[in-house]
Amino acid sequence: MNFERIKEKLNILADAAKYDVSCSSSGSKRANKNKGLGDSSGMGICHTYSEDGRCVSLLKILLTNHCIFDCAYCVTRKSNDIKRAAFKVQEVVDLTINFYRRNYIEGLFLSSGIFKNADYTMERLISVAKKLREEENFNGYIHLKSIPGASDELMREAGLYADRLSVNIEIPSEKGLKLLAPEKNRKDFIQPMEKVKNEILQYKSEKKLIKSTPLYAPAGQSTQMIVGASGETDAEIMYTSAYFYKNFNLKRVYYSGYIPISYDTRLPSIGTEVPLLRENRLYQTDWLLRFYGFDVRELLNKEYPNLDSDIDPKLSWALRNLEQFPIDINKADKRMLARIPGIGMKSVYKIIQARRFRNLTLEHLKAIGIALNRAKYFIVCNSRDFEIKDRTAAQIKGLILQESNSKFRGAYSQQLNLFETNKLTSA
Repeated sequence: MNFERIKEKLNILADAAKYDVSCSSSGSKRANKNKGLGDSSGMGICHTYSEDGRCVSLLKILLTNHCIFDCAYCVTRKSNDIKRAAFKVQEVVDLTINFYRRNYIEGLFLSSGIFKNADYTMERLISVAKKLREEENFNGYIHLKSIPGASDELMREAGLYADRLSVNIEIPSEKGLKLLAPEKNRKDFIQPMEKVKNEILQYKSEKKLIKSTPLYAPAGQSTQMIVGASGETDAEIMYTSAYFYKNFNLKRVYYSGYIPISYDTRLPSIGTEVPLLRENRLYQTDWLLRFYGFDVRELLNKEYPNLDSDIDPKLSWALRNLEQFPIDINKADKRMLARIPGIGMKSVYKIIQARRFRNLTLEHLKAIGIALNRAKYFIVCNSRDFEIKDRTAAQIKGLILQESNSKFRGAYSQQLNLFETNKLTSA
């Protein structure tokens, strides 16, 4: 084996994979068997993330950065003048096993550019997973990036070896896709997602009747959208997410802020990267849809097509719907408690449990751990009057931001004083 060449390939193809943020390592319960390598149940996966939110517990690489397509937003586009490389199937298998034995990784995230055609590329991805499972007895986590346009037969086979499958829809709207990737068709993304959804449902049904039925993509499927490359509003992005969550039972939708990689008149100019704050607001909205019972139309619509940058989406919704407040902490149902700014779902369940034994006061809410600097303007309880009375949404927003900024300045000043003290002590 030419180790220098393998190292060069790894540098090229690991770097090219960094643009894919849908690198999830959760949701599977594939246990170790036959004294094999690894395990992806319970604590079998190390949830380690880099500072920009990307999971680093998996070996995250492309099989190749050669591609037959020329998508304007993609670093591996065929017209881009970059160094190209491709792994052999056995090379990826060997890297995964060797890295796992050295405790560098807990599993594999494998994606690829498309060479020749979708089925040819998908076959090679599946070959890697199949060799790991059947020849190396590897029971660790495997996430395969499905290739748009791959056949139903290949998608069915992929789910038998991978814990999670994902197809990136890339651009939130069809018009954006046609503009930036005219060689691609949205139906080529939909077809494999539809197949995986149906297979997951079928295998779950069979598993109830026949215990020996094999696992099929036990961690489900996910997708990713590029934000800011084609001009969609936050409403358009989140409406697309809601559609895919509802129709394809996705586990996650990931939002990747556009990073300029080359000049193209169809794209935003170089130097206009999407702020991380916009990504963060989209993820917060996503969380509200999946866990807090919000409908996307409540948060984003024709009147409010974009999310506020200075406040989170739940607070923004509350300020636009002051007529629904105050909410009585001791009487409200779970749905309404979850809509109070500053109260997360864990706190909702704590409140429901605690109030079975007594009426809750402000002191009890502090002990539960809710963010009273926001919640106090939207609630009543035994020991507190309604603070929102006779105040406008703009006034409440100003008070909350003022208090948040004051806390931030206080924490920063405290850290600065500690730093200066340590400097003097060490001197």
